[in-house]
Amino acid sequence: MIFATKPKARFENRAEAGHCLAPLLAARGYTAPVVYALPRGGVPVAIPIAEALGAPLDLILVRKLGVPWQPELGFGAVAEGLDQPVINQEVVAHAALTEADMAPVIARERVELTRRAALYLKGRARLDPKGRIAILVDDGLATGITARAALEALRKRGAALLVLAVPVAAPDSMAALQDAADEVIALETEGFHGGISASYADFHQLSDAEMMALLAPPV
Repeated sequence: MIFATKPKARFENRAEAGHCLAPLLAARGYTAPVVYALPRGGVPVAIPIAEALGAPLDLILVRKLGVPWQPELGFGAVAEGLDQPVINQEVVAHAALTEADMAPVIARERVELTRRAALYLKGRARLDPKGRIAILVDDGLATGITARAALEALRKRGAALLVLAVPVAAPDSMAALQDAADEVIALETEGFHGGISASYADFHQLSDAEMMALLAPPV
C-alpha cells in the first residue's frame, strides 16, 4: 500500500487529476499493465493515465447498491463478471436492512448494469487481465464498496497484480482494501474530510453522451 499526499487542495477536474496521478504510477515501472476505469467518473481520470503508461484502456462496470432511504450510503455493489453482489455487512446491520429491502435495489442496479454494458461496450474489444498487472482507476475512494467489487471481478478474471489508483481517498477505506488490492495508491488523503467532491473544482456527474465522447476512437 502506498500513500502519497498531494499538497494542492483541489483538482480542477477529473482529467487534471489523472494527469497528476499518472507520474506516480509511471514511476512504479509496471510491465505491460492494463488500465481499467470505473464509469462514469473514473474514465476521464484513467485516460491520461493509460496514455502516460502506454497501456490499453478498458472499462469494468460496477453499480453501487444504495440503502433505499439513504441512496448515497452503499450497502454493497454489483459488478460485471460476479454472480453475487458484494455486500457490506456492517452497513446492512447498521441500517437494519432485510432481504426484502435489498432485493429490489439489487434487481434495479443489475438492469442498469446491463444497460450501460450495451451502451458503453458496444463495438469495444475487451481486454483480458489474466496474468497481467491490472490498474483500476476511479475519481475517488469513499466507502470503497464499488472498488472492492471491481477488484474482486478483476481477480476472478485472473489478474496477476491488482493496483487501485485514485486521486483522493479516505484513509480508512484505503486500509480496508488491503485484502482486495495488492497496491492502493492515492495522491490526496489528508484533505478528504469534505468527501470526494470537495477535492474537485468541477465534479459534475458525467452524462452518457460525455461518456461516449470520451470513449470514441480518435479520428
